Amino acid sequence: MRELHFKDNFWNTDITSTAGYDSIIQHLNDGKRTCKEIEDFMKARAAIEEKYAKDLLGLSKKVCGHSEMNTLKRSLDVFKLQTENMSLSHLHLAQTMREEAKKLEDFREKQKEARKRVEQQMDALHKQKGAQYKKTAEAKKTYDQKCRDKEEAEQNMNRNATTSSSKQQEKLYAKTQQAKQTAEEADKIYSQNVSALGKMREEWLKEHVKACEFFEKQEVERINMLRNVVWTHLNHLSQQCVTSDEIYEEVRKSLEQCNVQEDIEHFVNLRRTGDKPPAPVPYENFYNNQRSAGVRSLPTAGRRAAAPPPPTAENDPLYSTVAEPGYSLIRY
Repeated sequence: MRELHFKDNFWNTDITSTAGYDSIIQHLNDGKRTCKEIEDFMKARAAIEEKYAKDLLGLSKKVCGHSEMNTLKRSLDVFKLQTENMSLSHLHLAQTMREEAKKLEDFREKQKEARKRVEQQMDALHKQKGAQYKKTAEAKKTYDQKCRDKEEAEQNMNRNATTSSSKQQEKLYAKTQQAKQTAEEADKIYSQNVSALGKMREEWLKEHVKACEFFEKQEVERINMLRNVVWTHLNHLSQQCVTSDEIYEEVRKSLEQCNVQEDIEHFVNLRRTGDKPPAPVPYENFYNNQRSAGVRSLPTAGRRAAAPPPPTAENDPLYSTVAEPGYSLIRY
């Protein structure tokens, strides 16, 4: 299938018309607007990523599992650290997006400046062509009028050739010759303007073709640029997903090292208070306690020791005591 190009499809039969050229310029302006929209989109996405990164960084600094211990504490510390790493990765992504947006902005400005020179040249040619065409149209109008004046003078002279006097015929002849000379001068001026317009047209045709080729080249570059920018943008987002999963995997690996029984034993060994429970609390009946309080045992008097034997003098008689064997109350 034959490829279509700008230079073959944006002409107009009216030499003064710029409709084809204007259509191309309008399309290029729309393309420039698209570049600006994609550029603004990427800057806005970068701002979102930056805000998300800052929020994640703030979140990673918050207390999380401060009172935990042993393997679970280590896992939670890794969780917070990787959250911080995640924020840094999104911050880097935001910076990358801004760099891509800046490249697109530079490309857009570069195309704008290059196109501006061509547009200025074409605008000047269009004005010159339009002015020359207008001048040529006026010269043709003058030429046509002078030709009609010449014909009218000739017809007037021929009509009065036999009826007018010789003096009148001389005047008619002189007038006819003057009209003929004026028509010839108008024809010359008209011819010169047509020739100038023809040269102007040839120059404009060449420049129009060059401009169309230049604009088509710019359009090819713009489409490729936008395609590559969006493709690269998506590659960065895909890489961010890979980076995020790698960060999550580090947390998962840490969680795999979290040992429940080890943490239980660690806590027991660190905070144990004893291995013996308290004894059962007995039931105490209120009334039993009352009766026990009412019955009191009398104190038992201790036996007095035997009286010591009375002191005796050397000649005093000896008396028997109850404790002596053979003691009796019966006297014999």
